[in-house]
Amino acid sequence: MRNLYAILNIDPASSPEEIRAAYRQLAKKHHPDKAGDPGLFCDIQEAYETLSNRKLRREYDRQMSAM
Repeated sequence: MRNLYAILNIDPASSPEEIRAAYRQLAKKHHPDKAGDPGLFCDIQEAYETLSNRKLRREYDRQMSAM
């Protein structure tokens, strides 16, 4: 399982605002329309979608702690 926190370069204790700010910064930098890497952009989007949703984040954290 990939570490979504590492993809966004944030701490697991990050607030929703910090998650959003990290996502926006990385999305601007790696967006395919700005000559960025489409694969990395998809990873960034997936990480944000998971970590910005309280229920999905809780489930992800539970799975990571079980490993």
